[in-house]
Amino acid sequence: MKPIEDIEILNDHSIESQPKHSSRKVYIESYGCQMNFSDSEIVASILKKQGYEPTTVPEAADLVLLNTCSIRDKAEQTVRQRLGQINGLKHQNPGLLVGVLGCMAERLKERLLEEEKIVDLVVGPDAYRTLPDLLQQADDGVKAVNTFLSRDETYGDLEPVRLNSNGVTAFISIMRGCDNMCSFCVVPFTRGRERSRDPHSIVNEAKDLFAKGYREVTLLGQNVDSYKWSEAENNKARLEKAGLSDTVGFAQLLDMVARIDPRLRVRFSTSHPKDITDDVLHTMAAHPNVCKYIHLPVQSGNSRVLDLMNRGYSREWYLEKIKRIREILGEDCGLSSDMITGFCSETEDEHQETLSLMESVVFDFAYMFHYSERPGTLAAKKLVDDVPAETKNRRLQEIIQAQGRHSLRRYQREIGTVQEVLIEGPSRRSHEKLQGRTSSNKVVVFPAENKIKGQYVHVLIEDCTSATLLGRIIDR
Repeated sequence: MKPIEDIEILNDHSIESQPKHSSRKVYIESYGCQMNFSDSEIVASILKKQGYEPTTVPEAADLVLLNTCSIRDKAEQTVRQRLGQINGLKHQNPGLLVGVLGCMAERLKERLLEEEKIVDLVVGPDAYRTLPDLLQQADDGVKAVNTFLSRDETYGDLEPVRLNSNGVTAFISIMRGCDNMCSFCVVPFTRGRERSRDPHSIVNEAKDLFAKGYREVTLLGQNVDSYKWSEAENNKARLEKAGLSDTVGFAQLLDMVARIDPRLRVRFSTSHPKDITDDVLHTMAAHPNVCKYIHLPVQSGNSRVLDLMNRGYSREWYLEKIKRIREILGEDCGLSSDMITGFCSETEDEHQETLSLMESVVFDFAYMFHYSERPGTLAAKKLVDDVPAETKNRRLQEIIQAQGRHSLRRYQREIGTVQEVLIEGPSRRSHEKLQGRTSSNKVVVFPAENKIKGQYVHVLIEDCTSATLLGRIIDR
């Protein structure tokens, strides 16, 4: 899952139709991946029914919730620092309740209550439905914890509250958990086993979003290619009537969502190299509104290191998959990746293989980190974190520099082309300009010319940086 480094803060205007009698306010911050941001929308939906209004001002809140990430030690330290800052608020407002949600809550459980004295409740990703009861306990002065991992919870029946929404793009969670036991990763331990959501509820959510004016949805899962849902026997006829089997895989789900309306763009994240199929690629090719962009984490360019990571594929397999993507979707398909430098026992030659793989693929962009050992993972139990920190950091900088060159190359090749862009809103730097993204997930900035968000426009690309395309609207 792609990480999001920014902090999401609940917006006063992001929850509609709040109960007028409500007198309690909640302030939420989300850290980490897109799934956490999606989960915060579920939490907001549950709290909305309890009469909680959002606020952008933590000093005005009766409840502060941090939705946390455990993927790296730095992510956890960021949350601890933030809790230290919130401690000052609790001194000013002794009635303030503070909760830790998400992966960090699941990993540390009761220890959070002991280590961070200001925390009143700790809630894991599968226990959000119990928030009302846990808040009642906390109101009564009892520290509350629920980190139960479910084998069937998908929150599929809840209507998420769209937080900080631009009204154009939205996340739809299609599955939860992960069965891939990558040796460096805590996700299987913090989010549990894979379970897929009823495809009909996914399609209905996408239809509802389109009816409300949204024009792009991103289907989310730790590994969307593992999506697999079986219709109960008594409802089997419903799928047969739609021309589908009693088992729906990701390619079929993608097709179902794409058929809602050609004006609804569809993205997805994240794919696993060992699981993405030709069926998915052909479905992408068949629908113009399915964006031609794939996030395909490689982690390392060396087969021995990939084996230690328990990734389930080799360097050669990955490169063959890239070749297949290019064959079916073309050279213009956007590709991004994740890379980890300095994994256990990684040699200099193996690091060079990661750089050479990057040179072979030329990713549009990438998320790059040095290895951070996470307690409880297979790597922490069985491998030695023996690459010195200075070596990890030096290798990381080399990868970052290489990716900067590659991004510029990929963006430069768009100059002179005309791209269909979905307008997402004003440019960050100037309200006289708008920004949106291409099908291949590249940000484009262009003069507004009286256009508004939610519209599709054709933009002639005239210039670029390594992260942004620059152009002007043309008639076509």
